[in-house]
Amino acid sequence: MAEPVYLDHAATTPLAPVARDAWVRAASVVGNPSSAHAAGRAARRVVEEAREQVADALGARPAEVVFTSGGTEADNLAVLGIARARRAADPGRVRVLVSAVEHAAVLEAADRLAADGFDVTRLPVDHDGRVFLASAVRLLSEAPETIALVSCQWTNNETGALQPVAEIAKLARGRGVLVHTDAVQAVAHEPVRFTGLDALSVTAHKLGGPMGVGALLVRTDVPLAPLGFGGGQERAVRSGTVPVALIASFAAALGEAVRVREAERAHLRGLSARLATGLEAIVPGCVVGPSDPAWRSPHIVNAVFPGHRAADLLVLLDQAGVACSAGSACHAGVVRSSHVLAAMGYSPADAASGLRFSFGRTSTAADVDAALAVLPTVLARTGAGA
Repeated sequence: MAEPVYLDHAATTPLAPVARDAWVRAASVVGNPSSAHAAGRAARRVVEEAREQVADALGARPAEVVFTSGGTEADNLAVLGIARARRAADPGRVRVLVSAVEHAAVLEAADRLAADGFDVTRLPVDHDGRVFLASAVRLLSEAPETIALVSCQWTNNETGALQPVAEIAKLARGRGVLVHTDAVQAVAHEPVRFTGLDALSVTAHKLGGPMGVGALLVRTDVPLAPLGFGGGQERAVRSGTVPVALIASFAAALGEAVRVREAERAHLRGLSARLATGLEAIVPGCVVGPSDPAWRSPHIVNAVFPGHRAADLLVLLDQAGVACSAGSACHAGVVRSSHVLAAMGYSPADAASGLRFSFGRTSTAADVDAALAVLPTVLARTGAGA
C-alpha cells in the first residue's frame, strides 16, 4: 500500500524537530514554576524565556502573553472574559459582535453570552466568506458605547478566507470598542502582528508545536474576567500549574514558523493552485473558494462537491489513503453541515458537501497528485459520477 497522504494540516501539524528538542530540554527541568526554591526558579526561567519568544514573534510585550491550553481556551477567555469584565465595569456595555463564520470556540462562547443577557450580533459575510465591511461599519457606528467586544478571526479555519481584521480594528479603536481575533490558522502563514489589537488567540499544534498549549495575547489594560479559579497564575486569569515543557516547545515551534513563513508561502500557494485546478477539472460544478486566491490563505483549499455528501467522500478518501476534513476538525469526529458555507449563501445540501484540504511544510506535489488520482473513483462510488 502507498504511503498515506496527509492533507489535514489545518487540523493539526506534525511536531517540528525544533519543538521536540525544546520539549526534551525543558522536560529535564524539575520544578514547579510557582515555587520559590531554586528548582522552581529554574522552571520559571524557562517559562519566561518562552514568553519573551512568543511576544517577539508576534509583536507583543511579554506581559501581554497569557499561556493557555490551546486556541479554544484562548478564544473562550477572550470572548467571555472581556465581555463579562466590561459589563461589570459598565452595565451599559451589553453588545457583542462576532463574524458569522467564526470557529465554534468563539460562536459558542458568544451563545453563552447571549444566554447571560448580552445582545450578540453576527457580522454577515459575502459569498467568499469575508465580512461585509459596510455592515461592520454600520454596526460599530450604532451606539458604540454599548459594545463590549468585536471578535473577527484572521483566517477562516474551513475556507482559508482572510478577514479584514486590520480595517475592523481601526474602525473599532476609533469608537472605543475592544477587538479580538482568532489567529489560530493565520500565524504560520500570514504576517500576524499584535499591533492595533486588544486580544489575539494562537495555538501550538497548528504551527509545528505540541497539542495542549497555546496563548491569548491581551493588552495589560484590557479588563479580563477569569473563567476558572485557583493559584492565580498567568496574571490571575488562567490559574493552574504552568506546563513548562509544553510552553518551551510551543515557543520554539512558533519562532521557527515565523522565520520560515515567507519562504513557505510560495510553496504552499503552488500546491493549493495545483489542487484547485485539478479539482475543477475532475469534478463537475466543483466550487473552490474564496474565488480570489489573494483573499485565501495559501495552506487551505475548500471545495464544494455538488451532489455528494462530505461524510461519504471523507470515508472513501480515507480508505484510499488520503486524509482531509469536512470543514473544521473540532466536532469530536462528527461530520456536520458547515455553518461557514451556510453563512456564505450555500444551500443546505451544498453546505454538507464541502471538503477542506490543507497543506504544511511536509506537503509535496506528489501528495496533491495522489489525491487527485483517487478522486474520480471516490466520486463514482458516492453515486454522482465524475
